[in-house]
Amino acid sequence: MKVSRLAWLLSLVLCFTLCLGYNVSYDRRSLIINGQRKLLISAAIHYPRSVPAMWPGLVQTAKEGGVDVIETYVFWNGHEPSPGNYYFGGRYDLVKFAKIVEDAGMYLILRIGPFVAAEWYFGGVPVWLHYVPDTVFRTDNEPFKYHMQKFTTLIVNLMKQEKLFAPQGGPIILAQIENEYGYYEKGYGEGGKKYAQWSASMAVAQNIGVPWIMCQQFDAPETVINTCNSFYCDQFTPIFPNKPKIWTENWPGWFKTFGARNPHRPAEDIAFSVARFFQKGGSVQNYYMYHGGTNFGRTSGGPFITTSYDYEAPIDEYGLPRLPKWAHLKQLHLAIKLCEHILLNSEPTFVPLGPSEEADVFTNTSGACAAFISNMDDKNDKTVVFRNVSYHLPAWSVSILPDCKTEVFNTAKVASQTSVVEMTSETKGLKGLKWEVFVEKAGIWGEADFVKFGFVDHINTTKFTTDYLWYTTSIFIDENEDFLKKGSSPVLQIESKGHALHAFVNDKLQDSASGNGTHPPFSLKSPISLKAGKNEIALLSMTVGLQNAGSFYEWVGAGVTSVKIKGFNNGTIDLSAHNWTYKIGVQGEHLGLYKGDGLSNITWISTSEPPKEQPLTWYKAIVDAPPGDEPIGLDMIHMGKGLAWLNGEEIGRYWPRKSPTHGCVQECNYRGKFDPDKCNTGCGEPTQRWYHVPRSWFKPSGNVLVIFEEKGGNPLKMEFSRRKISGACALAAVHYPSVDLESWREGNGSNKSISTINLKCPENTHISTVKFASFGNPTGSCGSYTKGDCHEPNSTSLVEKICLHQNNCAIELTEEKFSKGLCPSVTKKLAVEVVCN
Repeated sequence: MKVSRLAWLLSLVLCFTLCLGYNVSYDRRSLIINGQRKLLISAAIHYPRSVPAMWPGLVQTAKEGGVDVIETYVFWNGHEPSPGNYYFGGRYDLVKFAKIVEDAGMYLILRIGPFVAAEWYFGGVPVWLHYVPDTVFRTDNEPFKYHMQKFTTLIVNLMKQEKLFAPQGGPIILAQIENEYGYYEKGYGEGGKKYAQWSASMAVAQNIGVPWIMCQQFDAPETVINTCNSFYCDQFTPIFPNKPKIWTENWPGWFKTFGARNPHRPAEDIAFSVARFFQKGGSVQNYYMYHGGTNFGRTSGGPFITTSYDYEAPIDEYGLPRLPKWAHLKQLHLAIKLCEHILLNSEPTFVPLGPSEEADVFTNTSGACAAFISNMDDKNDKTVVFRNVSYHLPAWSVSILPDCKTEVFNTAKVASQTSVVEMTSETKGLKGLKWEVFVEKAGIWGEADFVKFGFVDHINTTKFTTDYLWYTTSIFIDENEDFLKKGSSPVLQIESKGHALHAFVNDKLQDSASGNGTHPPFSLKSPISLKAGKNEIALLSMTVGLQNAGSFYEWVGAGVTSVKIKGFNNGTIDLSAHNWTYKIGVQGEHLGLYKGDGLSNITWISTSEPPKEQPLTWYKAIVDAPPGDEPIGLDMIHMGKGLAWLNGEEIGRYWPRKSPTHGCVQECNYRGKFDPDKCNTGCGEPTQRWYHVPRSWFKPSGNVLVIFEEKGGNPLKMEFSRRKISGACALAAVHYPSVDLESWREGNGSNKSISTINLKCPENTHISTVKFASFGNPTGSCGSYTKGDCHEPNSTSLVEKICLHQNNCAIELTEEKFSKGLCPSVTKKLAVEVVCN
């Protein structure tokens, strides 16, 4: 009875809080929620970049990582695909997503925009709006402002209706209008200034009861809070002195473009940037992204942004914590939270400790004390003396002392394990299946859409209803042309504004060309086969995402601008001035072959041996769901370029385009300021090989996989792979902090000084093998550790004794456990790699 009464009282208190809501205000130091100052760690998770079945797990993993707040943009063009027609289902169920955040006991930052950039097509603005007469995006333009205000009001009213703002008891504590407009405002002149001020006024007039923010808005009015987006925001200062210091985008990785290298940002540098931000007065920090997810279908921007939007975020594209990044940042968050009250309720004292070493010390009248000690030297470790105690500070690091004595965390000392993640093939390809095939004709199918003298802009013609536009013409070749007699080949020369193109002559693919993420325009020069008489030339122009940012970005075009053929008796023929016949899209799209519902079976041809290396080919196969519950990726390394669907759901664009063979690093040096080209890997490899297929899209059997291959590949070598954690690594030194931050937080923390490596395999697996172990001075990284000249010969057997056949184990780095007197002048480390099975 007592338990029932207690539960009833707790429910009553919870209901009272939710029903009455809570107040969100601020001053120069922090947000103030229900009268309490809050230091907040936020995580960006974009609801359309995952699926509803993943949302609870993603939010929970963020919470377990020490996150208080989930942040998301609102994706206008996903919600209003045509004027006045709204969609809030499936991946776009914003209300469901917000309520999952609320149910997790977390706050929500809603960045309404509704321009969002975000490497999302057209920056989130509907394509149809570009074709509303007299519309210019993001300036003092009445049609644009009308539609922007209409959509913003729609979202605000929806949130109010569902009681999702904080004063209503909901999770939303901040909202954002516009996005990074300060970068581009100058390009719009006086209209830009007026628009920025109008945006703020329009937003504030919505009366949502929580503060509005504008990021990277250098002339934001006092009615909103201006915020920072960067790799580092410790030196950021709000425009007005009564505003808190908020970091809306800390980029823990970077996006990828097809054909480019893979960028990486080390956990040490991210942690350094976050610790410095809070050391220097920050109060809200948001990781963009914490889970990047997937640009399903044709939603990617850029152009050339990959279908994967993994972003090397703390939670990977498939929903798994990325270790050590996730775990190292979790420890950082716990350490910062130990200091929360004193950080937000006292003024720091700056203490210089050397040319590049400094401390910020926070104290109060009750005797509490916390300190952040920084070494900003990007090359040299330092030993500093603070309050008569020596502290070892690696280069480019911050140590956190929640009691001004005990170093509980250092940003550069990563003791968290690294997971070994593999994409494991389960299907041995898609051999032995029944296939159906539909082959398209190059060029015009059905009735032509129109004929025009010269070239049209690709995007203005398709209005992004498809990636594809056919440009076709014909040319008559006289039998007396020398190249016919000599067996030589004329050269086709094409200029295009972007993004990619396949050139066909007489139904045969001659060549392909494309731009890239930094330069979408391209040229094609290729020898072609022509015959005497009439020759059909068909150019399939393709977009690979749409521009998502920049001044007047909606006017950036694509498509063919010049076509010439060189090598005739009379020189070069310019076909640009010919009549061209146009067809929007490819036939399979028109027939709905991607739907996978069996309605289009009259167009398919059954075969046990699907054609290989054949352009313009649709493939369909019935597949079973891969066993187990691990996330799934579709391996497309043996295909060319195209689109993929499962059960009618859009997997997205695939293109295993290889990156340059140069410009990568063997090992990333975390020290010093980061930029996206600092730590590239993957040279000479496909930018994206695997394509995420959410588990929730699979039925137990009878799944319809549909592929449209543009240029030719081998469908029998496609395969589903399971994303599995197959092992773990760790490397730590004897002087690494080893305080139990979670128990310290409860007021009874241990001050133990024994550095410890913790290893853990996934549930229902155990440590089956110790691949490497060395106590001494080992070097290298996970998968390539090597012994140094100082090595305890019994390292492997000692680790096996503690860890073998265990799901998890803790190895204390003590000389008693290993060897007393081993290499006395060397600072000992332990490196371990184990296999999980």
